[in-house]
Amino acid sequence: MVLGVDTHKHIHVAAVITTLGASLALQEFPTTAVGYRQLISWARTFGVVRRAGVECTGSYGAALTRALNREGIGVGRGQPA
Repeated sequence: MVLGVDTHKHIHVAAVITTLGASLALQEFPTTAVGYRQLISWARTFGVVRRAGVECTGSYGAALTRALNREGIGVGRGQPA
């Protein structure tokens, strides 16, 4: 499975898809420490999470990126189009 996160000021929208691109789930989480833990726990219900794609890791996604890294989840950094 693949985890991707679209970051925003007050919420992050996480998506889980298969490696073939089929959507498994989409969920919103608050941009708080509790929200980051919830997002990680939720993603792990779909399988082992080794890497995640996170938009705007230098701004809205910075704290989430740190939380993912602390959990041993590598982060691929994306920039907005």
